Amino acid sequence: MHNKPSDGNRPGKHGARPRTKPAEVRLDELMSAAERLFLDKGVESTTINEIVEAAQVAKGTFYHYFSSKSEMLEALGKRYTEQFLARLETAVDACAEGDWVGRLGAWIHASVVTYVDTFRLHDIVYTNHHHHDRSNPARNAILDQLLGIIEGGMAAGLWAPENPRVVALLIYSGVHGATDEVIANQSKDCTAFAQAITASCLHMLGVFPESSPATPKQ
Repeated sequence: MHNKPSDGNRPGKHGARPRTKPAEVRLDELMSAAERLFLDKGVESTTINEIVEAAQVAKGTFYHYFSSKSEMLEALGKRYTEQFLARLETAVDACAEGDWVGRLGAWIHASVVTYVDTFRLHDIVYTNHHHHDRSNPARNAILDQLLGIIEGGMAAGLWAPENPRVVALLIYSGVHGATDEVIANQSKDCTAFAQAITASCLHMLGVFPESSPATPKQ
């Protein structure tokens, strides 16, 4: 007596077994579908049925990963911060290894541009707990990245703040807060604004470059 093949292993039209997506790909597609719906309709107006339909997965797949929309929203918040960090890393890594002024400018510019580009998603995933979650490891990784730039400049003799972590916290929070003004004013080009913030941060570190890509031209 032959066993009947299950749906997941049943041969296709040409005898080959259908491919099953890896779990991480299926999860990413599920979260991306929810993200699009949340941006388009809002979290409250989006149902789990709509999410699984958009992702083309069974409803059980949703509950395999998440117990509720709220739990999914928390996961989207962590993914958002990780993607934010990745964009900052790309911008900083494009600078020469010892160019600490350039690296600080690249970090600030990427922070401003990325926040402007993604603020709608930011406001959705951080509606309840915002980005000030002290236990958020990805958020702390962004702060540590900035601190690394400041400490690198210290080692190179470019600046010597008494408390580099306090300076990193001020820059981190200040850049985020200042960018809210760009968003509120609906500015399309934020390059000059990012340059002005960078110049102010360099001044705070005791650096006054006469001519630098990080300093806005008069």
